[in-house]
Amino acid sequence: MKKVTLQVEGMSCQHCVISIEGALTEIGAAGKVDLQSNTVDVTYEEGKITINAVKEAIEEQGYEVV
Repeated sequence: MKKVTLQVEGMSCQHCVISIEGALTEIGAAGKVDLQSNTVDVTYEEGKITINAVKEAIEEQGYEVV
């Protein structure tokens, strides 16, 4: 399992947490949003999911991975 912390802009509320964590679950990854630090800790299986797919899932929810 690969673990990475992404800096994400545009998150501000519990809806953001649910949206991002749900999108990651849908692609087979696990995410933990931290609103105070504007980060998302992501765990995913390399070979099944790419980091680009993780970033795309977050960005499709309307947030920017920086």
